[in-house]
Amino acid sequence: MVAILSKIFGLTNLSLIEDAIQDTFLQAALKWRNNQPDNPEAWLTQAAKNRTVDLLRQINAQKERHDNIINGAVALEINDYFLAHEVEDSQLRMIFVACHPIFSTDEQIAFALKTISGFSLKEIAAALLQKEETIKKRLARARKKIQESNITLAYPHPNEIQSRISSVLQIIYLIFNEGFQSTKKDQLINKDLCGEALRLCKLLLIKENFRTGSLYALFALLCFHASRLEAKIESNEIIDLKNQDRSKWHLPLIILGNDALNKANEYDDYSLYHLEAAIAAEHVRAIKFENTNWTRIIDLYDEMYKLMPSTNFILSKAIALMQVDKLKEAKSLLDKVDIEKMPHRKHLIHGAFAEYYTKKGELDSAATALDQAIEHCSNEMEKNYLIKKKNNLRS
Repeated sequence: MVAILSKIFGLTNLSLIEDAIQDTFLQAALKWRNNQPDNPEAWLTQAAKNRTVDLLRQINAQKERHDNIINGAVALEINDYFLAHEVEDSQLRMIFVACHPIFSTDEQIAFALKTISGFSLKEIAAALLQKEETIKKRLARARKKIQESNITLAYPHPNEIQSRISSVLQIIYLIFNEGFQSTKKDQLINKDLCGEALRLCKLLLIKENFRTGSLYALFALLCFHASRLEAKIESNEIIDLKNQDRSKWHLPLIILGNDALNKANEYDDYSLYHLEAAIAAEHVRAIKFENTNWTRIIDLYDEMYKLMPSTNFILSKAIALMQVDKLKEAKSLLDKVDIEKMPHRKHLIHGAFAEYYTKKGELDSAATALDQAIEHCSNEMEKNYLIKKKNNLRS
């Protein structure tokens, strides 16, 4: 609804549009208490159309234009805006607005979650581990930039699409990651965020001129990861990859991911998403943890590091090396990790050292590393997982 009404009235009226839509849902909350309509979506659509008329009054439209919208050809045009393909088109335009280079990354994510995904301030703040007031200020800055720069709900110039697409993919990737490995204290997984990232990918894939190898590779990666969500937590406890019940992995998503990864390789562009999806593919195709092709995964981490040197890839490769008992190489990599450059992942680094010392049989050192991991872990589920791991060491 935000996307459609922005298409009609322009992004400069975004605050007014959001207020009107909030009114629509408030009206629904009151009227639906005792009797929900047979088709809630149609009801909301009709209410939104009616609210557009109120919007016109609020932005001082002339009475003649108002009459034309109620009775004339423009009314048919507004009706057309709510057709399925027009809804998708409006949302796609809004995705590119959200990833406009004028916004900072923080503003892009908040704006995307608010205007495209429909998250409330409270939900965005919780998802991004920020205060509501901080998110409110980010959105206010974004709206101000829209007005000052007169940004419209339009696709970028064809020459700019590919550069803008990379920002779009990054935002979708970040949204999914926040859902798959939440930074919230009391929640490890946020399926709404994972689902929203998949939906945004699918929206982009609808348009042929937006399709790239990177987009297909990202979609494949998200499908592979999402397929494992149901097995990641049992009885409110984290189940690591080694011990997950693989029969709970969702096969249709794995098939969809394989198809997307094959499609990604038909395009000329090549990205980190290709490599990360290939690693995820190795995990989901292994019948058992022991059957995982770790040699292939190690080679893929090497390629990722060549493409973009990152401490994350060093850590991931070290963990993979430990799975094939190349402990000396793994330790050499772990010693290179600058823990201060990964403030939000300190517990993972200490956890990796604990794994190394456990495999070496140095259990006191492993316990010390686990204590450090527990100290730096903010998520309660992950903390309980680490505590359980330490207790298992003792026994």
